[in-house]
Amino acid sequence: MQTILLLEDLPEIRAWMRKLVLQVFPGATISEAARIQDAQELVLAVKFDLALIDLGLPDGSGVDVVTRLRDVQPEAQSVVVTIHDDDEHLFPALQAGAFGYILKEQPRELITEQLQRISQGEPPLSPSIARRVMAYFSAKAKPQQPAANAIPAVSLTDRESEVLLRVAKGYTLPEIGVQLGLSRHTIADYVKQIYRKLNVSSRAEAALEAQRLGLFR
Repeated sequence: MQTILLLEDLPEIRAWMRKLVLQVFPGATISEAARIQDAQELVLAVKFDLALIDLGLPDGSGVDVVTRLRDVQPEAQSVVVTIHDDDEHLFPALQAGAFGYILKEQPRELITEQLQRISQGEPPLSPSIARRVMAYFSAKAKPQQPAANAIPAVSLTDRESEVLLRVAKGYTLPEIGVQLGLSRHTIADYVKQIYRKLNVSSRAEAALEAQRLGLFR
C-alpha cells in the first residue's frame, strides 16, 4: 500500500490514525481530508491503493466517498474506520463497496493487526462486525416472522446513550472516557455524532434531549 487516503474530521484522531498507518505501511504517502468534498477531489486527482474512511463527517456520510472510489478507482480498497457498530451504518457501507469495517474504540494493537491483513488479501473486520454480518445472513436464511408490534426507529445506539447521559450529568470528556474505558478522542467522536443526530450544539440542549429520551431514571 503506497498511496493512502485518510478521511477523518477530528484532527487528534486523524493524527493517531496517521501514525498507526505508517507503522503498518512504512513509507506510504498519505493524503488527508476532513470533509467529503475534499476527499472527492483527492479521489479524482490521486490514484489510491487504500482509503480509510470515517462515516460521520461535517458535510455528510463517508459512504459517499466509498461509492465514488468504487466508481472511479475500483482497484482501490476502502476500509471504514468508525465508532458506529449498528446495521444502519454497516450494511450501506458494505453495499457501497467497503472492503473492511473497523471500530475505533478497539485497542490500537487490534486495529494494527486488522490493517496488516489487507496485505494478505483479507478483509479487515472488527470481531463484533464479523459476527453481525454472519448473524445478518443467518437471519436471511430463516423464514421471517411477522412482528407483533412495530418497533420505532432508535435515534441513538446504546453506547451513544451512555455517553449522552454522562454529558447531560456534567462529566468532562476525560471523565466519561475513564468511566467507559475509552479514550478521550473516542468520546469526542461520540459526542460529535450525538450532537449531529439530535441537532443540538450545546451541553444544555443535550441534557434536555437526554431527559426527553428518558435516559434519566
